[in-house]
Amino acid sequence: MGYLNRIQKPNDIKKIPPKAYEELAEEIRDFLVEKVSVSGGHLASNLGVVELTMALHLVLDLPKDKIIWDVGHQSYTHKLLTGRRDGFDSLRQTGGMSGFPKRAESDCDVYDSGHSSTSVSAALGMVRARELCGKDETIVAVIGDGAMTGGLAYEALNNVSQLSSNLIIILNDNNMSISENVGGLSKYLRRLRTSQEYVDLRDRIHESLQDRMPMVAKGISRAKQSIKSLVVPGMFFEEMGITYLGPVDGHNIQEMVRVLSDARRLRKCVLVHVRTRKGAGYEPARKHPARFHGTPPFDIATGKPLHPSKGESYTGVFSGTILEIAREDPCIAAVTAAMADGVGLAHFRTRFPNRFFDVGIAEQHAVTFAAGLAAGGMKPVVAVYSTFLQRAYDQILEDVCLQKLPVVFAIDRAGIVGADGETHQGIFDLSYLSTMPNMTVMAPKNRQELIDMLHFAVSLGKPVAVRYPRGQAYEGLQTFRAPLETGKAEMLFEEGGILLLAAGSMVECAVRVREILGADAVKCSVANARFVKPLDTELLAAAASRYSLIVTMEENVASGGFGEHVAAWYAEQGIRVPLLQIALPDSFVPHGSPAELMRITGIDPESVAQKIRSRLAGSGKGSDRAL
Repeated sequence: MGYLNRIQKPNDIKKIPPKAYEELAEEIRDFLVEKVSVSGGHLASNLGVVELTMALHLVLDLPKDKIIWDVGHQSYTHKLLTGRRDGFDSLRQTGGMSGFPKRAESDCDVYDSGHSSTSVSAALGMVRARELCGKDETIVAVIGDGAMTGGLAYEALNNVSQLSSNLIIILNDNNMSISENVGGLSKYLRRLRTSQEYVDLRDRIHESLQDRMPMVAKGISRAKQSIKSLVVPGMFFEEMGITYLGPVDGHNIQEMVRVLSDARRLRKCVLVHVRTRKGAGYEPARKHPARFHGTPPFDIATGKPLHPSKGESYTGVFSGTILEIAREDPCIAAVTAAMADGVGLAHFRTRFPNRFFDVGIAEQHAVTFAAGLAAGGMKPVVAVYSTFLQRAYDQILEDVCLQKLPVVFAIDRAGIVGADGETHQGIFDLSYLSTMPNMTVMAPKNRQELIDMLHFAVSLGKPVAVRYPRGQAYEGLQTFRAPLETGKAEMLFEEGGILLLAAGSMVECAVRVREILGADAVKCSVANARFVKPLDTELLAAAASRYSLIVTMEENVASGGFGEHVAAWYAEQGIRVPLLQIALPDSFVPHGSPAELMRITGIDPESVAQKIRSRLAGSGKGSDRAL
């Protein structure tokens, strides 16, 4: 770690002699592998941009100049080079350093990110602010070829042609997003990767003609625009008014420094096409970049997880169930937005390739495409992380719900996700989905109920969302398996006293709360809501006179959530009942372990039990939401 030790603050890399750049890159990779093997995190993407990040820091003057990292999961080297080496001991842990850029963490992090395709828009806004404020900093957006499949990137590119001042867009081309890239842009970039030799030959011929036959060269120049798109890499960008430079070897620091220095001098938007390799320098990550996109702690020698899951995950349950359903029904189709592995559709892709659709990082398109499939007679299942589904709000509302189309949303990673932090917690879906007319919203209590709900959902013939958490599927309460009926809850324990009315993942918590309060001789009944929309109004009406307190429990923000809908129904009916809403606070939840975050936000069993004790003792008035 000789050279890495010399970097204590921004711009210290400029003190490293050029002959030592390769050694520094190797030290950085060794450091990242060592730290991420302990903490977990995004490894393959970070190993791929080591030299690119070094080149940026050699050319730019931070924090005056600004780098906007699209998604931001590849910013680990950037954090190292800005003096945050010690922070890697607490990477992604509660109260520790984030795995994404955070403005509150360093003035070298200029834009909080976590979702893809936002960098060019943000960078363009910063350029306009620079012009209006009379500043002169260099602004760079680093966007991957996977993120370039998102429509937002093209909306921004459509505007950058109007610039008369510098903006640098670095297209980090590694042929991967999380899963392997798909679609026309990916094919276009592959052609660019293989065409450099042809372009070099063309340039040599033109230079020779310019020297020996200038009139011929002039004539060729007149015709060049009409045939340029056939021979020049990057013509797609050139036609949009963006100067294209590249492709450039993303692991050749000196070459990148030269190209970035050239790009910085142009008074317009410049796109630098950089080719990199995900997982470079660590063989397991190079061979399996998808597995090392977001990895748990692992053994460095083998690359295998240190603590493999002991049980089947909810994602695994979905994976097996959707295969079973598709075997029985040829109308079932699966749609994903560049997350085939993450959402459990890898086996479906292999077994039913003609009914599997990966649309790239384009959630809006995924939903409207699924609406088209449904309108055409298919039964599409859109498998997506909760945090990414919110990007397609309008499409769910207008294209699916308005037309009452039978699209099933299999919503993975719902609730608190953990170490990825604010941008990845799936804590808003119950709120926005339950406001949509014609939408049915379900949440399973355990493994078996997820299976039952998926079968139920595809047979419903209308828009329906099934949301389930990350991690190992709950195996408890297997003997409780009442048939599913739209808008009907399931009573698990009937003891009178208070009623714990829990949705989805919080049923397990409610069972534990019942045990805790049972030791205090507090009688607890427990109901599994099953349906967040429509509500079981028959149960609610009966509960008003049967229980001394009704406690709603959900792993979702309080605002607009399950508890508020229950309270609103009682208010509409003019029924006064004692209610306690257990939900997440109306704020963004930071990174940390799920268990710690649940304790901090007050939705773990011990915290819920204490809130109920306080309410029953009369000291909890006015505090019936999670604080």
